[in-house]
Amino acid sequence: MSYKEKIARRAAAEVQPGAIINLGIGIPTLIADFLPDDASVLIHSENGILGMGLRCRRGMEDRNLIDAGGNYVTLNTGASFFDSALSFALVRGGRLDIAFIGTLEVSHTGDLANWIIPGKYSPGIGGGMELAQKARRLVVTTTHTTRSGKPKILEQCRLPLTARGCVNTIITELAVIDVTTDGLVLREIAAETDIDTVMERTEARLVIPSPPPIHF
Repeated sequence: MSYKEKIARRAAAEVQPGAIINLGIGIPTLIADFLPDDASVLIHSENGILGMGLRCRRGMEDRNLIDAGGNYVTLNTGASFFDSALSFALVRGGRLDIAFIGTLEVSHTGDLANWIIPGKYSPGIGGGMELAQKARRLVVTTTHTTRSGKPKILEQCRLPLTARGCVNTIITELAVIDVTTDGLVLREIAAETDIDTVMERTEARLVIPSPPPIHF
C-alpha cells in the first residue's frame, strides 16, 4: 500500500455512516475506495453531484461524468445532479458533515494554505475557500513534509491563506493530529514510527496526551 493510500484509508475511518462528505483533489479522491459498502455515505462534488461513487476503471469512462477535479467517476443508486448555484448553496448552508482537503501548509491554529505557491501557475482557488469555511468539519490529508523534507505543519503559514482557523484534524502518513484550543494534540501515530520522529518533522509544537497516542 502506498503512503497516499495509507493516509486515505485512515481518513476514511473518520466518516460516520450516513454522512455527507466532500473529497478534494489529490489524496482525498482515494478515500472513497476505503469506505465500507454499508456506510450509506453521500459524496458531494462541487460541480453538481450528490451520491458520487468510485473512480472509473480504465476503459469504463463516461465522458460526461466527472468530478470537480476532472476525474472520471461513477454514480451510486439515487445520485442527483444540480447546477453550481445549488451545489455551493449546499456548501454555504453547512450541509456537509466533513470536507477532506489537501494542503501545502497548515498552522498550529488551523489556518490553511493550499491553493497557490507564489510564482507558480495555479488554476485558481476553486471551491477550497468555501469548503474550508463552511463544512461542519474540515480534515486535511497530506504528507507530513514536502518532497524536500521540510515540515508542512507550521507555527504560522508562510504561503497565502485559503482560510483562517478552519482545520479540525490533520492526517498524514505519520500521525493523526487534532487542532484544539490547547494546541495541536497528537491523537495517533503510525505503527512504524514513534513520537520523537513525528515531533522532529513537525515545526509546530505538539501536545502529547495522557495516555499517549495510539497506533494506526
